[in-house]
Amino acid sequence: MADPKGFLTTPREEWPRRPVEERVRDWNEVYVPGALLPIVSAQADRCMDCGVPFCHQACPLGNLIPEWNELVSREDWRAAAERLHATNNFPEFTGRLCPAPCEAGCVLAIKQPAVTIKNVECAIADRAWEEGFAPPAPPERLSGRTVAVIGSGPTGLAAAQQLTRAGHTVAVYERDDRVGGLMRYGIPAFKMEKRHLERRVEQMRAEGTRFRTSTTVGRDVGAVELRARYDAVVIATGATAWRELAVPGRELAGIHQAMEYLPLANRVCEGDLESSPLSAAGRHVVIVGGGDTGADCLGTAVREGAASVTQLDIYGRPGDERDEDAEPWPTYPKLYRLSAAHEEAGVLRMAPVVGAGVDAGAGADARLFAASTVRFAGDGGGRVCALHLVGVDAGRRPVPGTERVLPVDLVLLALGFSGPERGDGLLAQLGVELSPRGTVARDAGFGTNVPGVFAAGDAARGQSLIVWAIAEGRAVAAAVDRHLTGSASRLPAPIGPYDRPMTV
Repeated sequence: MADPKGFLTTPREEWPRRPVEERVRDWNEVYVPGALLPIVSAQADRCMDCGVPFCHQACPLGNLIPEWNELVSREDWRAAAERLHATNNFPEFTGRLCPAPCEAGCVLAIKQPAVTIKNVECAIADRAWEEGFAPPAPPERLSGRTVAVIGSGPTGLAAAQQLTRAGHTVAVYERDDRVGGLMRYGIPAFKMEKRHLERRVEQMRAEGTRFRTSTTVGRDVGAVELRARYDAVVIATGATAWRELAVPGRELAGIHQAMEYLPLANRVCEGDLESSPLSAAGRHVVIVGGGDTGADCLGTAVREGAASVTQLDIYGRPGDERDEDAEPWPTYPKLYRLSAAHEEAGVLRMAPVVGAGVDAGAGADARLFAASTVRFAGDGGGRVCALHLVGVDAGRRPVPGTERVLPVDLVLLALGFSGPERGDGLLAQLGVELSPRGTVARDAGFGTNVPGVFAAGDAARGQSLIVWAIAEGRAVAAAVDRHLTGSASRLPAPIGPYDRPMTV
């Protein structure tokens, strides 16, 4: 504990964002470059070095948060990087993309704003790269065992890196033309620039991990053939089967899934396309779904030059303070949060005004809460032109007299994901069993019903957070290592397959 009174004398200060008018004109990250390091040491001083640090329990990776907070406060960046990487393969990913359940579990958060754990983590990771504290770590010797990892999202990459460093020969199979999964084509560059991803992939290549892109297992390569070729297989394909909206008018042109829209915008940033065929430029956009994917669509539509954007959330507006009865500390509370995209839409007044079907005070950040889509209407030519919605109560029952109509040229459905896709034949060819939820069933050792085939990440857990995905990758790597060697693994296993976030 560097400063025993730091939490009393230093207020919480977060990484400042660039001005809205500046950042919406590009796809760079929203934060002010170089503005984090000058403030992060003092912020780390706010850590109380609790006797029982609940931030450990709130983080599925078991990040050693008080330890690296103290090291940062003393500006011992090398030691801080070592402690951070001891539990997290990709802290620059979580430092930018994770909603930070660790901060909800911070003991200081009982009565004061939590320590800026996420910002400190990001600062350590970035400084590690700048100072060369994250060199490749190839194994000293090879085991002679081989592993195929299917999917290159955070789970697949974490599993592959752990197994490679343990001495196994690992090949990662990815159906897209570039490595990264949803981090590559789902997450917009303004949330995480792809150079961070490229840097880690190059590190993994230097360690010996092999990548097979543009290869769909089950179609380009038979799943049974792949299983016969490797000593073990890890299914880490994610939960990419999107949920549908079964309302009248869904068949109209101009209604698309978020994961049809976001990859095209990312490909423009990658230089693959000059412009997106689904660009929101000049269009009135409605996003159905109030989660992070919907916010990603919102920020993307703003940057593409949409005429207006509205995001519909079926849940009521959360409160500004934690409800201690419903969501007591240290659980992760559902609060009203203003993401960078919502801030942009609010400052630029992107939501429709009175006369377009939205109340004057509603949608200040482009969101309409407690709103349920009833049907879509077409323009006579088969293209969507209006969305009919109704307000709902806490039980999602329609409230009489709250019907509204929004003009719309482009509808984006961001309703989450139900499990792994099945159209490529992977699961059927392997013969793996599924759970009642439609995810891959597995035992206490991450193994499926097929010997030598393991499952991890959203494909087995269901849609979750990036920090859980990385924890799953590290844990399944330990299980595979144990299977291959026939003895206890030296790899860490931060979670079990049945662990879940803290709830009441």
